[in-house]
Amino acid sequence: MTAGRWLLRAASLGAALLLWQVLTALDVNLWLRFEQFPTVGETAARFAERARGGPYWQDLGASLRRIVTGFALAAVLGVAAGTAIARSRVVGDVLGPVLEVLRPIPAIALVPVAILLFPSDEQGIVFITCAAAFFPVLVSTRHAVRALAPVWEEAVLTMGGRPARILFSVVLPGALPGIFGGLSVGIGVSWICVISAEMISGQYGVGYRTWQDYTVVDYPGVFVGMATIGALGWLTSTAVERAGRRLTRWLPSRTHEHPEPRTREVAA
Repeated sequence: MTAGRWLLRAASLGAALLLWQVLTALDVNLWLRFEQFPTVGETAARFAERARGGPYWQDLGASLRRIVTGFALAAVLGVAAGTAIARSRVVGDVLGPVLEVLRPIPAIALVPVAILLFPSDEQGIVFITCAAAFFPVLVSTRHAVRALAPVWEEAVLTMGGRPARILFSVVLPGALPGIFGGLSVGIGVSWICVISAEMISGQYGVGYRTWQDYTVVDYPGVFVGMATIGALGWLTSTAVERAGRRLTRWLPSRTHEHPEPRTREVAA
């Protein structure tokens, strides 16, 4: 990424922070009410105070551990189930109806199920996180595998390739762009659900701490939690996208620069 793009992104973030500071410092109260919002300075001071203590980092580590565990399980299960459904009519007939019935249910609605099913809140939150990311990965994998041109598989078959070779050398590499599209969606949905689950049934974590700050009317603490959630979500989404670009280096790259027009030589 060029220095100009970095500067543009930094300027965009700075403009948003400046607007936040102006609206809250002036207690703007038109249609939207900013009079009770903490300013940027108050939020930064509360963050500095929290960062010096151990509970903040304990909550951050707990949320990261839950999101990584649940998302990793969802990635493995979603890719496996989506590939199996796309490749096998029998598997599609057996698993397809059940998964399609479960797919419209919001993952956060599974909190009562998780409380009844798992012996600890930690396992229940990981289950909800996994369920949130599972279906985006499943659907994207299924569509990506079905969209593959059969000519590549037929070419490997003619050369004596076995089913395992076809799966790992043709099907999965060819479906990787679609799979990583689902993973990018899944990581965002996972953060929404893990934070909501921590607010409802957690005992620690960024979501739990943010909700506790709200109940005691500590609005700077609430905004510290929101900023932490946003930063963690951005970092994990960036990590997934970078992994996708690295694993799909064979795709043709797209440049945003327009080629210079060719000059025509005019004969005298």
